[in-house]
Amino acid sequence: MRNLLGLITAIFCLMWMPAQAQAQASAPGQAPAAKQGKATKATKAAKVPKAPKIFRDCPSCPEMLTIRSGSFDMGSPGSEAGRAKDEGPVHRVKVATFALGKTEITRGQFAAFVKKTHYSTGDKCWTLKDGNYEERSGNWRELGYPQDDKHPVACINWNDAKAYAKWLSRKTGKKYRLPTEAEWEYAARGNTGTARYWGSNPDEACGYANGADKTAQAQIHGATSWSVHNCTDGFAYTARVGSFKANAYGLNDMLGNVWEWTEDDYHDSYNGAPTDGSAWQGNGAKRVLRGGSWNDAPRNVRAAIRYSSKPALRFNSFGFRVAKSLK
Repeated sequence: MRNLLGLITAIFCLMWMPAQAQAQASAPGQAPAAKQGKATKATKAAKVPKAPKIFRDCPSCPEMLTIRSGSFDMGSPGSEAGRAKDEGPVHRVKVATFALGKTEITRGQFAAFVKKTHYSTGDKCWTLKDGNYEERSGNWRELGYPQDDKHPVACINWNDAKAYAKWLSRKTGKKYRLPTEAEWEYAARGNTGTARYWGSNPDEACGYANGADKTAQAQIHGATSWSVHNCTDGFAYTARVGSFKANAYGLNDMLGNVWEWTEDDYHDSYNGAPTDGSAWQGNGAKRVLRGGSWNDAPRNVRAAIRYSSKPALRFNSFGFRVAKSLK
């Protein structure tokens, strides 16, 4: 009888052990079983994405974010709503680590530059009045709409933006410049492949970007005929920088508010474009702006949108942000 009980116990143990081992193997996140006589090691915690590094090179300098290196598909597919011909062909680009302004350069920051250097921004700017854009008397101080020092500076041409970056470089001893077109799009996408960094739906823009919307239609003369985002953001013209949600890289206003100058000459397609993130140079007749502005329709408030202008031209929807080389 004693031998029979022992046999039954042994059979039961053999049946139980495989089932227990199988249960341990299929449980997610479990540490492997410890070897006999050794303490079990704690499991490694999952890696949390690093928060973007934010810095300033001087108390009055623009706030900068480190944008880590990576690759992305530049341009837009043929299926994207609002796509223009100059947004293709889609091509793979590798971008090196660099820094980019968290926001657009503000009116206050630009005013400090003008005060220090006595830089002249001229007295002509294309402004909107009675529903019509015309070149009129004015500059970044006289836009045809109200601003304060926290709004993005506008009525800025490419030469003005370059002059600010050059001054900032002298002031700090660092390498400030305009972003290349590839760097700009890489940063604007924020590791997404959709038309906008919040997704593809333009009518969700009002939480993320200041484009033409129902507010503009209600408050701007002649805007009732505009194509707008079907939402209300509360700003007819520019908004203070940082008023909207940042993208995944921590950057604000990469779409909307003001068009942003880049370093590149304009080409009407990406055939032959660099794939290393560098600026694409040419004859310099026109330069590239990106991102759309406060008065732009949904088709122009996308990560892939491109606009070209002569370097000396000023519009009250043209501004910029600075980049910085980190090597």
